[in-house]
Amino acid sequence: MASYDDVMSLSVRRGFLWPAADLYGGFAGFYDYGHNGALLRRRWEDLWIETFLGLDENYYLIDSTTILPEAPLKASGHVDHFSDVLVTCTKCGESYRGDHLLESVTHEEHEGLSPEDIDAKVRELRIRCPRCKGELGPSRPFNMMFPLGVGPTGKDRAYLRPETAQGVYLNFKREFEALRRRLPLGLAIVGRAYRNEISPRQGTYRMREFLQAELQIFMDPETFADRVDFASVADVAVRVCWAAEKSKPEAHDLPAKALVERGLPSWYVYHLVQVQRFYLDRLQLPRERFRFAELDERERAFYNRVHFDIQVDQESLGGFKEVGGVHYRTDHDLSGHASMSRENLAVTVDGRKIVPHVLELSFGVDRNVWALLDLDFVKADRSVLRLPPRLAPVAVGVFPLVNKDGLPEKAESVHRELRARFAAFRDESGSIGKRYARMDEIGTPFCVTIDHPTLEGEGVTLRERDTQKQVRVREADVAATLDRLLRGEIRFDTIA
Repeated sequence: MASYDDVMSLSVRRGFLWPAADLYGGFAGFYDYGHNGALLRRRWEDLWIETFLGLDENYYLIDSTTILPEAPLKASGHVDHFSDVLVTCTKCGESYRGDHLLESVTHEEHEGLSPEDIDAKVRELRIRCPRCKGELGPSRPFNMMFPLGVGPTGKDRAYLRPETAQGVYLNFKREFEALRRRLPLGLAIVGRAYRNEISPRQGTYRMREFLQAELQIFMDPETFADRVDFASVADVAVRVCWAAEKSKPEAHDLPAKALVERGLPSWYVYHLVQVQRFYLDRLQLPRERFRFAELDERERAFYNRVHFDIQVDQESLGGFKEVGGVHYRTDHDLSGHASMSRENLAVTVDGRKIVPHVLELSFGVDRNVWALLDLDFVKADRSVLRLPPRLAPVAVGVFPLVNKDGLPEKAESVHRELRARFAAFRDESGSIGKRYARMDEIGTPFCVTIDHPTLEGEGVTLRERDTQKQVRVREADVAATLDRLLRGEIRFDTIA
């Protein structure tokens, strides 16, 4: 188990991430990625793109501007409704997010409460300002978007985008025409979004500038079930937690078909299974640390007909925390933009004219990176980051056993060959044990050591991070062996 301080210490010490502008005391809600963090994040993004765009041949990656004019955000409801409840101390002036104040006292989630509900709870629980114990003033809505003035006079009002999804909706019609007018059509964006959080906290969990990976699937709800192979997943056990049970650490393992019997669309459950497989099989999270948590009508957005959060149990953050969500948004988004823009966004498919509905698979990239650091960092007799090999920032370390007798020159030659195919790192400083320890702590799954028998044609030593076992491999076979190990085609214990 890793505490918050453990994860942050590792992140700063080994070049994963740290508070932005810390040279000037930091900048609340903003984080920079170091050399290892940027690679880990990129590996996660690549795996996400491969997994979810691979669900259908008609799913594609696009990109859009991060600055949007006011009109589309008015149509989406962000201008009028994208708010959290702000509570301000009447004595010291410190501001707090209302539901976070309640959560700090009750240790339960309080999403979806109105300012009046928050005020009533503050009075009931007799909550005072955590900073100075002063009296808290009345709650009020606070819009979380960052406004901008565009142009030399700043008269053209715009905002930093609060989510990547709106860029997809604005480009839907053009992509539908360019991609030969077929549904379902999946459009994904991996990019930055901005929210002026009242009280950013818990590392990368609550940020003001953050990365999202979102896939918007435009579909006809009457025919979408025919496009997914639900029968192939009907008996797969899905870990779910119902809305009334989210404060508990448990989850139910229910067959996918049982969720359909409870009223969830089969195509929705099919995608729950695919998301679960991404976490359990590809990210290799322990099953008991993962679950889907249902949001009830009060908690979810009014346009979401079905909404389950993706949650991961993280010791550093105090339990199950949201890292993504699966949302059935109906036709709310396209209908809103059609009304505001006065453009017809209905399409004709199979002789029927419809406004497509949207299934959204949404992931917080920064939150997922933090979750990997939390779950995979082990501090026992040694510090090890047990990342899946595919996600490791550095795939292989290359070391000379000692810095003499021609071993450094041979290590340089082997490193030059391996780095043409893998992210390889050569290290000659310190004892071989310390070099292994440094690689273990950044998640490097394998190390190649050049020793005196290597110079005599007896191969190199290949070491595995998790077991610390070593085998000798012919120098000519090292690259091919590493390739198969990293792809998961062979296990280390099968290498003779």
